[in-house]
Amino acid sequence: MITSQLLRPESIVVVGASNNVHKPGGAILRNLIAGGYRGELRAVNPKEKEVQGVTAFASVDELPDTDLAILAIPASACPDAVETLASAKGVRAFIIISAGFGEETPEGAELERRILDTVNRYGASLIGPNCIGLLNTWHHSIFSQPIPQLNPKGVDLISSSGATAVFILESAVTKGLQFNSVWSVGNAKQIGVEDVLQFMDERFDAEKDPRVKLLYIESIHNPDRLLFHASSLIRKGCRIAAIKAGSSESGSRAASSHTGAIASSDAAVEALFRKAGIVRCFSREELTTVGCVFTLPELKGRNFAIITHAGGPGVMLTDALSKGGLNVPKLEGEAADELKSKLFPGAAVGNPIDILATGTPEHLRLCIDYCEERFGEIDAMMAIFGTPGLVTMFEMYDVLDEKMRSCRKPIFPILPSVNTAGAEVSAFLAKGHVNFADEVTLGTTLARIVNTPKPALPEIELFGVDVPRIRRIIDSIPSDGYIEPHYVQALLHAAGIPVVDEFVSGKKEEVVAFARRVGFPVAVKVVGPVHKSDVGGVSLNVKGERYLELEFDRMMAIPDARAVMVQPMLKGTELFVGAKYEERFGHVVLCGLGGIFVEVLRDVSSGLAPLSYAEAYSMIRSLRAYKIIQGTRGQRGVNETKFAEIIVRLSTLLRFATEIKEMDINPLLATETSVVAVDARIRVERTSLFSSADA
Repeated sequence: MITSQLLRPESIVVVGASNNVHKPGGAILRNLIAGGYRGELRAVNPKEKEVQGVTAFASVDELPDTDLAILAIPASACPDAVETLASAKGVRAFIIISAGFGEETPEGAELERRILDTVNRYGASLIGPNCIGLLNTWHHSIFSQPIPQLNPKGVDLISSSGATAVFILESAVTKGLQFNSVWSVGNAKQIGVEDVLQFMDERFDAEKDPRVKLLYIESIHNPDRLLFHASSLIRKGCRIAAIKAGSSESGSRAASSHTGAIASSDAAVEALFRKAGIVRCFSREELTTVGCVFTLPELKGRNFAIITHAGGPGVMLTDALSKGGLNVPKLEGEAADELKSKLFPGAAVGNPIDILATGTPEHLRLCIDYCEERFGEIDAMMAIFGTPGLVTMFEMYDVLDEKMRSCRKPIFPILPSVNTAGAEVSAFLAKGHVNFADEVTLGTTLARIVNTPKPALPEIELFGVDVPRIRRIIDSIPSDGYIEPHYVQALLHAAGIPVVDEFVSGKKEEVVAFARRVGFPVAVKVVGPVHKSDVGGVSLNVKGERYLELEFDRMMAIPDARAVMVQPMLKGTELFVGAKYEERFGHVVLCGLGGIFVEVLRDVSSGLAPLSYAEAYSMIRSLRAYKIIQGTRGQRGVNETKFAEIIVRLSTLLRFATEIKEMDINPLLATETSVVAVDARIRVERTSLFSSADA
């Protein structure tokens, strides 16, 4: 519950206020005063009549009615103070800085529960406990530094961790990133990241509200709510980037399939962010760099011009952009020759455009004008300009300021001399600009942004999927665990997924008869053991009946063997698609190269079922091995459309067969014309026997 008293309180009391600004109660009061809070400010301190010039009361019982209370007192004293403030003093918003609650002990969790019961009973807001506070343009109820430059159109930061929020602000301030609000939710007993995002979504005003949201998340308690409100905000014109910490493991349960070995809560987070359209970051520097990019005009293409007076950084930036699938096209022709003639001898215009260390502000202006007006293939510009300390950069940065305000195409300023040209950089930032001090960080960040898909549409793709038949098959399976091959085949057929013809039997003569009918060579696989390859249960390219009979005898002697499967031998590129059920997230679908490369290379991408075709294509194209799928070095590519179709149909199957907890199809054999499932495993579980840790 987020009340007006939390956002725009007419009166604030700091309980535990101090004259010592090195204590949280003192630091918060200092920041409120320094921030120019214009409402009634009060303090509670039993030993003082006045704290930092603010009238102090001996206890909360003596206070007049107040909108917002900030508590910086021992945890054990908080429940009674909250009860008095809410019941007798009309307080309808609380920020509890204090630690020592559920994050430490069961006794602390009980204190939290008492506080939550009270604030809910009185319809009040609660931020924390165990947080650094709330900062917005109305009040600076935060005990930490630095206080960034605030702007109603600045960035909204929502953080699970107070300390991490401080470090994010440290990174942002040096880049010139401005903020509208900073939310440190701490233990998030009442208000968590999803709640703040929901509030921003439901009350979003396109004319007034900021459009950039940065998130640091430690636990996703409600993935559906996060997905719904993040994607809703993005569709309304917002842009969101997030760090999700603590996602490297999904639990201790041993994986029994390729998918289980690869899929984790990290894959679930990746899938959720992809579906929502959230740009995923992995460090504070990445997050604040993305935030800075979001403040510039939106990028409309992938082609960049690099303008610099230093060759090396231009080359490194070119490499970073190229690795991310972005382009630095060669500039040539009449316009390029004309530009070169106007620069100093030795300057290069091929891209990067190097005006040399002796280049002037007028040369920079010329280059920007040509990229803006004459080089139609260029979508954005990057200007790398520092100094060795021999000249000042004020005039150069004035040109950047002017052109960033007037050009249609985005200009990314890379000003690396934050010490040597510190005064110039500070003056540039003071004009409302941002700075990307490191060109490679910017290049990799831009690639991450450009390659993040738009929010997926919520519709389920049903074409070609026989849902009633899927349900009949699932309901007919007699027991949990890995299901028999004929059930697997039936489910794939019902989902419209092409399957290679196969025959399973424990009788040698029946297996040989099938092979004779479909024609040799054939593939032979043991039925029973989960990991067939590990026990020698796969034999390929079996060319005759005698060889098949020998392989049948050998495989039936393998422990746990129940039968032998025989299939016609097909050729093609081996692909993989699989899925695993993650608690609270639902089914995470994975795709990548197949065969042994699934676990060796771990080059997989993930999506959250159900998937749209746009999501499936995004998954395929984000693979490092995508060039193999396209075709490379004389080798023909595979049918990407058929591959995407299988991914989508598999996700629809899972939507209507939630009993499937783990499955993989490995390999899918793909050619230019077809993609066919060759081997598949499906594990069903009607009642979940395990739960993963918070993702």
